[in-house]
Amino acid sequence: MTAPARTRTSGDLIRAEEPVLAHNYHPLPVVVAHAEGAWVEDVEGRRYLDMLAGYSALNFGHRHPLLIEAAHRQLDRLTLTSRAFHNDRLAEFAERLAELTGLDMVLPMNTGAEAVESGIKVARKWAYEVKGVPADRATIVVAAENFHGRTTTIVSFSTDETARTGFGPFTPGFRIVPYNDLAALEAAVDGTTAAVLIEPIQGEAGVVVPDDGYLAGVRELTRRNNCLFIADEIQSGLGRTGRTLAVQHEDVVPDVVLLGKALGGGIVPVSAVVARREVLSVLRPGEHGSTFGGNPLAAAVGTAVVELLETGEFQRRATELGGVLRDGLTGLVGHGVVGFRSRGLWAGVDVDPALGTGREVSERLMREGVLVKDTHGSTIRLAPPLTVTEEELRSALGSLQKVLTRGA
Repeated sequence: MTAPARTRTSGDLIRAEEPVLAHNYHPLPVVVAHAEGAWVEDVEGRRYLDMLAGYSALNFGHRHPLLIEAAHRQLDRLTLTSRAFHNDRLAEFAERLAELTGLDMVLPMNTGAEAVESGIKVARKWAYEVKGVPADRATIVVAAENFHGRTTTIVSFSTDETARTGFGPFTPGFRIVPYNDLAALEAAVDGTTAAVLIEPIQGEAGVVVPDDGYLAGVRELTRRNNCLFIADEIQSGLGRTGRTLAVQHEDVVPDVVLLGKALGGGIVPVSAVVARREVLSVLRPGEHGSTFGGNPLAAAVGTAVVELLETGEFQRRATELGGVLRDGLTGLVGHGVVGFRSRGLWAGVDVDPALGTGREVSERLMREGVLVKDTHGSTIRLAPPLTVTEEELRSALGSLQKVLTRGA
């Protein structure tokens, strides 16, 4: 008789990846096979509470039924035309996304890094054609400890040596100033400045929340100096912090907003540059493009995401459950946690280094059935889906307390 096929374990599958996958990631040793809502299941049937949510790409949870339904409907009709032709889904998506953000025009792309690259190109074009900066002299001011992606141009203005080392020569035209420092920002801005590009909250740096008034100060400074304010809301936007956009905590409207991650509903890559008409109107046919940008499937899913956000439900959940998260973490300060920063359902938690690195704490939480990700040193990130329940959130906090107590 033929022996029954042996079920492949997580270890089998991880070892199978080693010879064929580039080692640009160092994932936790869990192999996910199924997911629903805030939960994932590995190939051996173990369940984990997902407290990372795909770096905020899964704001609405895994396989949200309304998003899955929108994707299925579109899959049965039309998936791709390229922008060589019009499609019947793109205009509605662009119109509703512009209205949601309070801006005028949309440039659809695919990934977050593409949105950032596109924003840089648009800012430079605007500087030459509208502001009158001499050709090839435009500069863009950015913040230290930023994370905007990993393309060659973007790592040119990163201060993370892991992202930079070995990838030069770097693209010129960027000035780096400390984050949350308006005086340093003002000193760096001059007549060549096309834009100030910042994250309203620095995610990869450890969920660093600026002082009250900083974003409003950036808005005023850029307006006064006739340069653009570009807000990278790829991680912080679309409900994560309790508002549709993180800049709205200070009632700020940037000239350009960069979106991605959650815009694709955890189903397809969708990103966008959303801006004032005067800014995006500098692009003309042939100057920028993307074969898949604005494809009908992406537009259908993106429209469904906007519909979810139009209700305000997810922003309210992030605010209410963000209070639960903040209170729970406050109770852990001095008991394995040395400090944390949070806004809405998003937190950077600094663990006592004596208890282990962020990676080690993440591995211990994994064994307790909770998935998180470290950033740097002993800092971990918490960013559960906005669909998480209070009970699930408290359970995750209890697991963190348990792990820290054991580590002590």
